[in-house]
Amino acid sequence: MPGHGGSKDMTRLSDFFGRLFHALAILAALTLLAMVVVVTGDIVLRNLTRNGFPWANEVSEYALYVITLLTAPWLLRRGQHVRIDLILTFVPARAAWLMEAAGDIVGFGVCLVMMRYGIKMTVDSAVLGSLTIKNLVFPEWWLLWPLPLCFALLAVEFVFRFDRLKRGPRGRRLEATSVG
Repeated sequence: MPGHGGSKDMTRLSDFFGRLFHALAILAALTLLAMVVVVTGDIVLRNLTRNGFPWANEVSEYALYVITLLTAPWLLRRGQHVRIDLILTFVPARAAWLMEAAGDIVGFGVCLVMMRYGIKMTVDSAVLGSLTIKNLVFPEWWLLWPLPLCFALLAVEFVFRFDRLKRGPRGRRLEATSVG
């Protein structure tokens, strides 16, 4: 049957990325745990010895950024990303389906644009030798490279979302609405 193998391959690929996104979410949780340990240690040390970790706040800021990037594809896959879904409850199911399809296509395009600019910023920063200078000093591109990677993974998930939507019933996604 023509096209059947492609659907099976797409499902396998989607399952692989689903496992990757889950692993990234676990890494984000571990990063959050490490951040809590560092901040707690900093507070305890400052209260007991008047000296803490001067870099703790800075590392916490970077950790929040990394956690956001690590969890974004996982949240998109689960339908738990930020969305305004109230309107989907008021329109007919077919219209909601079309809005979901349009959202996936636009999301894919936006991710490609963000990925392209993220790559450009990262490369430019590396070529210029830009540094991040606070308590810690390191090359700026170390902070920038996860951004285009995250948007690449989000673009991939938008492709899978569109494929699942296309193969499914012409109605609202199960995760489409958190209201009524």
